[in-house]
Amino acid sequence: MAITCGLVVANIYYNQPLLAAIGRTFRLSDSNASLVATATQVGYTLGMLFVVPLGDKLERKRLVLLMLLGAAGCLALAAWAPSFAVLAGASVLIGILSAVPQLLVPMAAHLAPEASRGRIVGRVMSGLLIGILLSRTVSGYVGLHLGWRAMFELGAGLMLLLVALLAWKLPTDQPTFAGSYASLMRSLLTLTREQVLLRRAALVGASLFAAFSVFWTTLGFYLEGPGYGYGSDVAGSFGLIGAFGALAAPLAGRTVDTRGPAYAITLGILLALGAYGVLGFGGGYVAGLVVGVILLDVGVQATHISNQSMVFALVPEARSRLNTVYMTAYFTGGSLGSVLGGLAWTHGGWPGVCLLGGALTAGALLASRYYGRPPAGPGALTTTGGQKTVGSK
Repeated sequence: MAITCGLVVANIYYNQPLLAAIGRTFRLSDSNASLVATATQVGYTLGMLFVVPLGDKLERKRLVLLMLLGAAGCLALAAWAPSFAVLAGASVLIGILSAVPQLLVPMAAHLAPEASRGRIVGRVMSGLLIGILLSRTVSGYVGLHLGWRAMFELGAGLMLLLVALLAWKLPTDQPTFAGSYASLMRSLLTLTREQVLLRRAALVGASLFAAFSVFWTTLGFYLEGPGYGYGSDVAGSFGLIGAFGALAAPLAGRTVDTRGPAYAITLGILLALGAYGVLGFGGGYVAGLVVGVILLDVGVQATHISNQSMVFALVPEARSRLNTVYMTAYFTGGSLGSVLGGLAWTHGGWPGVCLLGGALTAGALLASRYYGRPPAGPGALTTTGGQKTVGSK
């Protein structure tokens, strides 16, 4: 599951180190080229909202295989796109069909013993996070030496390999929801209304992932600008540095199991806030960028794992739908961060990017402290109605 999550989620991040090259191909400004990243994240958000809830209604293995086949076709379309409009449309579809990890993470939580759920979710998420980060490294290298289109061709081939692997190895997982698709979607509103911790986690996650996207959307422009003059391979190599965030995921999961999510969430946000301080004052030096990337990735991913572990414990039989609500908010924040990051870079340069990222991170801290009442320990995860079956028949 961890390997699958890593390879599939990489689809939506391949374009980030390649935005400058894509812009040159289609003669676009930096802010317009950044819309490719936005389109992919918007598609991922749509996939989580309208497809991931089906994980509670349909057999997950079959759904996963169909989505991977579709993703392979859309990656090939992006590779051969004759115009920016076609590339943008393909990017939306790539995002929708790459929501597979959001079906597998709840599946892992379902299979895990309660006492070690945080640790196991952290392990699966570490594969997803490594995929996010290393996708930028691989993409930057391939883009520099073979061109940006070759990266999408490679991604299509990887999806076909995954289809063969999962058809053989992925276990079947029977659905828990017997109602209609309409009632399934209505239950998302019920869950959101009844679960205050779900709303708090969604707000914190959206704010922090927006701050994360502000940095990664603009880093390629910054490194290829006059201050550094590097190529896309160097921009992508920062994904290797950010892998520290993936290594922190299992540790964050264990912390949730032993000390509760509130502690890990606060610590993660403070690390991300410190990262933007370092990037703002030391981003003109490679060492400053390295330290900032490590702090940002560790902080964001520790907060994300803690949020998910808390959310999955609320209504066990509705984990796919809980994940839909949380992750839809999460990637809505990421999409907004990509747009705002491009604008901040165009109008404020690197200082504008750091101010925006810091402000969004501060917003996440305020939400975590003042919206709802955070749990005090591992036994406080389940709120009133936590064992209620929502929207099922």
